[in-house]
Amino acid sequence: MKLKRYQVFNFRSVKESGWIDSDGVTALIGVNESGKTNLLLPLWKLNPAREGEIQPTSDFPKRMFGEIRENPAEYCFITAEFEVNELANDLSAITNAPRDQVSLIHVTRYFDSHYEITFPNHRTKRSISFDEVKITISDLKQAIDQIEPFKQEDSLKTLVIQAASKMATDLQKSGWVDEHVANAIETLKKLLPENPAKTSTLVPRVSQTLELMESWLSEIRSPAPQEDPRVEDLVLAALPKFVYYSNYGNLDSEIYLPHVVENLKREDLGAKESAKARTLRVLFNFVRLQPEEILELGQDFQDQSRSPTTAEVAIITEKKRERSILLQSAGTTLTESFKDWWKQGDYRFRFEADGNHFRIWVSDHRRPEEVELESRSTGLQWFLSFYLVFLVESQRDHQGAILLLDEPGLSLHPLAQRDLSAFFDGLVQSNQIIYTTHSPFLVDADRLDRVRKVFVAEDGTTKSSSNLRQSGSDVAQAGAAYAVYSALNLSVTESLLLGCTPVVVEGQSDQHYLTLIKALLIGAGKISPCRELVFPPAGGTKTLRMTAAILTGRDERLPVVLLDGDEMGARMAKELTTSLYDSEREKVLSTDSYAGFKGSELEDLIPLNRFSEAIDRIFREPERSFSEVAKPGLPIIPQVEDWAKNESVDLPKGWKVDVARRVKTATLMRGIQDVEEKLVNKWVQMFETFDQRPD
Repeated sequence: MKLKRYQVFNFRSVKESGWIDSDGVTALIGVNESGKTNLLLPLWKLNPAREGEIQPTSDFPKRMFGEIRENPAEYCFITAEFEVNELANDLSAITNAPRDQVSLIHVTRYFDSHYEITFPNHRTKRSISFDEVKITISDLKQAIDQIEPFKQEDSLKTLVIQAASKMATDLQKSGWVDEHVANAIETLKKLLPENPAKTSTLVPRVSQTLELMESWLSEIRSPAPQEDPRVEDLVLAALPKFVYYSNYGNLDSEIYLPHVVENLKREDLGAKESAKARTLRVLFNFVRLQPEEILELGQDFQDQSRSPTTAEVAIITEKKRERSILLQSAGTTLTESFKDWWKQGDYRFRFEADGNHFRIWVSDHRRPEEVELESRSTGLQWFLSFYLVFLVESQRDHQGAILLLDEPGLSLHPLAQRDLSAFFDGLVQSNQIIYTTHSPFLVDADRLDRVRKVFVAEDGTTKSSSNLRQSGSDVAQAGAAYAVYSALNLSVTESLLLGCTPVVVEGQSDQHYLTLIKALLIGAGKISPCRELVFPPAGGTKTLRMTAAILTGRDERLPVVLLDGDEMGARMAKELTTSLYDSEREKVLSTDSYAGFKGSELEDLIPLNRFSEAIDRIFREPERSFSEVAKPGLPIIPQVEDWAKNESVDLPKGWKVDVARRVKTATLMRGIQDVEEKLVNKWVQMFETFDQRPD
């Protein structure tokens, strides 16, 4: 069975999630507290591999706690849609429903734990349409009318035509229901002789219509597939198990066995303690021992009043030796199988039991000395713990299980997170995977079809959507989409920065303006760069030197830097040319060289009318527009600030970027012909400086 989609109802923060499509790998992306976990847990509790019981105080939504507690059988919390293949043949055989109508199954579970099975493609027929009945009766009359019956069948022909005519006269627009079909069958049967002539042509034609009507009656009276008591057992037996794993289940390096024995028996543990106990249970299943047995095999001689006999010492020694061999064997098995999973290192594991303590030691080829698991990275702890849970719960006991991973690899390095994302693609051959995340490194920009956005709706409940757009001003959805946009940015950045010429600028507004100018100049045939020109913003002069140094690492050539001619830009230019750019000072450029005056910024290389127009469209309240006071030949940004002060206009943070976006859109629409030739020549001069040929 393959999970196609599911929806959650009245579970914790979820009122109604909407359908969540599921593929081989599905990523639920949202900010913290958006309710991502609450979209995984119901699936787990639909058919858990282990544990996963409903916890009323945790799982019932607080706003409906009393109602659901009073009548849990009335409230479902999950409906999952599965596509089946071989099972459809069995279902069709026992229900007599067409295979295509039972190949899609909805499995719903209620808070009292009972299931409901339905078939969304099955359409129970409870009536025969007006047109179908009318055509059948008309065909019967026409056929009978054309038959030349035996003389003894003359009266039968008349009676059949009369009966058909009455049926046509009495036919309602709504067609025939069970009663109408049954009456028609009874009427025609009464007309037919018990022993018709073998050569009769009239009786077979009436019998043909009777067979059709009887098939109608059988179809109308047939129960829905889910009404067959065998269907639920068949479906639930084939239903895949769900394996849920979160960071709470990470193993500790040192395990106190008496506590393990106690916790594995308890049913009142909290979420964190329960998850850890579950992983420990899995671990000991993997070792093929019970904690009690490990304790017993490691016991020393207990009677302190006397010395042990030689035979007693031999028994104790043999038990400890047996335990040591078992633990060594388990460690070797784990080491060998773990190599196929974790690509970040060649790790070796050793299990050790000492009295009441059970420890996990780790080493690798770069650090051959053994270290406790807890002292290694949290990423390794997570991967090992998840591996054990997956190994025991899905491979050994429940093959084909669906894996539900809550914030997987959160503590992994970005490169390891990408490895984990690729690892999921390998697992999908045998297991579907649904995971939650807010990390862009776990979102494959080439596979955005697997991403579902999770956010908090206006009513405070959790919703999901495959629409990855920000959805206007909705802050909740914007946060959910941010990881997707970040993943796209990472992908685009990686592709652009290879084999390109970066020109480092101070901010995003500069990036917009230079991208605009590049598009206009290339479109007009004014320039033809030998390499792609990109304009990474440094986020201000303070971080510009660091950005330039990072980009140098691409091909060991310092990138061009374009700075404003204002006070901060001039100070940074001086600092760069006396340090990082000491031997390549010509690569530190200033907008003053192209604007023709001191204190300029990149805005001074933009058509004044387009810039002023954008200011006036964004800030519409002042009585006097900026276009009325703007003066050419002087730095434009100080003019905007003075105008805003005089007109009591509040310039919000990031206003320059908003203006740049508007200028870019408007100028691209009008084209380069709307720009003065003198300014275009300045642009060409500037870009020819950018486009430096490789040495």
